[in-house]
Amino acid sequence: MSRKILVVGAGQSGLQLALGLQTQGYEVTLMSNRTADEIRSGRVMSTQCMFHTALQHERDLQLNFWESQAPRIEGLGVSVAAPGSHAPGPTQRAIDWVGRLDGFAQSVDQRVKMAGWMETFAQRGGQLVIHGAAVSDLDYFSRTYDLVLVSAGKGELVSMFGRDAQRSPYTEPQRALAVAYVHGMGVRPEHPDFDAVRCNLVPGVGELFVMPTLTTSGRADILFWEGIPGGPLDAFKGVKDPSEHLALTLELMEKFTPWEYARATKVELTDANGTLAGRYAPTVRNPIGRLPSGGAVLGVADVVVANDPITGQGSNSASKCAAAYLAAIVERGDKPFDEEWMQSAFDRYWDTAQHVTKWTNTMLQAPPEHVLNLIGAAGQLQPAADRFANGFNDPSDFENFFYEPEKTAAYLGSLTGQ
Repeated sequence: MSRKILVVGAGQSGLQLALGLQTQGYEVTLMSNRTADEIRSGRVMSTQCMFHTALQHERDLQLNFWESQAPRIEGLGVSVAAPGSHAPGPTQRAIDWVGRLDGFAQSVDQRVKMAGWMETFAQRGGQLVIHGAAVSDLDYFSRTYDLVLVSAGKGELVSMFGRDAQRSPYTEPQRALAVAYVHGMGVRPEHPDFDAVRCNLVPGVGELFVMPTLTTSGRADILFWEGIPGGPLDAFKGVKDPSEHLALTLELMEKFTPWEYARATKVELTDANGTLAGRYAPTVRNPIGRLPSGGAVLGVADVVVANDPITGQGSNSASKCAAAYLAAIVERGDKPFDEEWMQSAFDRYWDTAQHVTKWTNTMLQAPPEHVLNLIGAAGQLQPAADRFANGFNDPSDFENFFYEPEKTAAYLGSLTGQ
């Protein structure tokens, strides 16, 4: 007798879980509010760059369909604008380096990936229901399934999961987000022979991320501004026209990150749906959602742990959450998926997610002196640059050298022989 599982939400975690459960012989129903075609032809949903561990979870399920087409990202670079240098005259860089990743990273536009995965799920005999689920729907479904997983990170369903105040230091959004997918980006002259995600920090203003990606029309780059609310980058709120959005993106690049603007002078949008703007407060929620009838559902990925994208962890965390939950479900055998089990499944994911949340919330603050020293030293000490870059794959390593001035000093001392 195969167990019946309902997955609500067809993002990275929902689809990865649904496809993984399918291979294990579960009877899986997937609810999505859009068809594969609607996703593919719709608006970009995210920025995403997945590092080695998250990509390996996809490979383990043989879902790495685009691996040969997507750019191989072999580095992660950091540039820091010299404080106050953007007024007047061009901004200078105080820091500029690139770290090498141990295992390459990749970015696949979620329109490409989610549409492709959804079609695969249906081809493999999965039950696909195109319907935006409300809480009342879940009340009904919870009686007919052994387990209901909620992985739709926006909308009404999230309200079923209470905020965990102890793990959520912020009540307001910490950044205003603005994304543009473009063709025609030039290479960074510092490393023309390999691709890297570039993180550009403008102290007191915000951050610009540039990442190579694969989109519906092939190779592209993502230009992603994170602006401190109320500051000069918080300028996209009323902008509806995509070309106006790109023009503003480039204008801000010219002012605050001229070294990135220099390779963006010939860019154009990948498509009319290639822009996105918004903001949300980073929040950790209780993993168990209560239904009016008394039933319980389990929250997945950013339903329960939503971090700001400043550290590029969203899709990585979603992949890691799906992998943790899949293992917990399979290990459960035919025992009931009760609330105690739900909490333990979440705790297993929190083992990795807690490090992401701590690091991300730290990066949203102005960096303390010892962190600036570390980032500065990485320009002279390649092992420090490489270690920082690889922290994006395994953020738990930051505990060893990043948060405490003593540990940072000891680590840098070990590299310089002092």
